[in-house]
Amino acid sequence: MSANRDLFASSASILRKPSWLGPGVHEERDLPFEPGDYKVTPGERWTVTELKTGETVYSGTGPVEILSA
Repeated sequence: MSANRDLFASSASILRKPSWLGPGVHEERDLPFEPGDYKVTPGERWTVTELKTGETVYSGTGPVEILSA
């Protein structure tokens, strides 16, 4: 797959995170790579890191999960 095609590809994963609206409500954000391309690290602030680049794509409240789109 070419770099340009990767750049414009539809989302392959969804980041699901808690919403400020309260318990049981989630927000979702599209991510461009497969779920296995991300590392979720729980803690006081949960982080999601894109493994190929090391970029932090999320840092905040948890729990969070990466789902297939």
